[in-house]
Amino acid sequence: PEPRWSTKYHMVYILNTKKNLGIIFNTFKGVVWINYNKFLSNRPVNTHNEIVDVQWFRERKTPEGYRVCPEEYLLKLELKRYANSTVKTYVNFFEMFINHYMDRDITTLNESDVRSYLQRLIHRNVSHSYLNQTINAIKFYYETVLGMPNRFYDIERPRKEHKLPTVISKEEVIAMLNCTTNLKHKFILALLYSAGLRRSELLNLRVKDIDSKRMLVSIKGAKGNKDRVSLLSETVLQDLRLYFKEWHPKDYLFEGRKGGKYSAASVLHIVKQ
Repeated sequence: PEPRWSTKYHMVYILNTKKNLGIIFNTFKGVVWINYNKFLSNRPVNTHNEIVDVQWFRERKTPEGYRVCPEEYLLKLELKRYANSTVKTYVNFFEMFINHYMDRDITTLNESDVRSYLQRLIHRNVSHSYLNQTINAIKFYYETVLGMPNRFYDIERPRKEHKLPTVISKEEVIAMLNCTTNLKHKFILALLYSAGLRRSELLNLRVKDIDSKRMLVSIKGAKGNKDRVSLLSETVLQDLRLYFKEWHPKDYLFEGRKGGKYSAASVLHIVKQ
């Protein structure tokens, strides 16, 4: 770890790196408990998060004998304001894990148990993403909920897959727009393509997020809870003005017939058409 001497504090120190944290963990594992939160940098808090809804997890009907997610798990997800999609993913994957060990106290499960479960998933030929989401859901309980940072620090993750995305050509996009007669659907397709938006980003757009003076689209709480901006093309702006005259959105840029946010299923249907 290349220890150094601090003339200011008159002590030896090592750099705060992932590699050095791993050395510390393996050296003192089973000897002392270390709160690794002190070594982790604070991330900026995003104030544009959607309202977290975990109540339906508490109220849902489950099969007899099914082991549900601990209440403290739901509470911690709610307090940390994780995105609803992340909440659903974590709860589902963690419940699959604890139901695999139905006859065990979950607080007694260790690295060997986690590895055994992951090996079972590998034999089912699940994707790398599936495995990573499973690990994240398990680590969240033991390290964040129970307050044991890096309890499963040595759990191996699958190597990252490097796949080229499937990208439709400019001609294909133009063909899609020409085949669309519905003004709202056409504007959705045009904005998705021109601004490079994810479906969730498109659905979360509000009227105030469109800046026609600076020709920008403000995207709040994007992937990783980060805000960003994208360019607004002149052609799309013209479609936007026509769309406003016909549909008169009040809050969200795209709203359902009864108001409120447009559904993800509707956008998927438009694209697949």
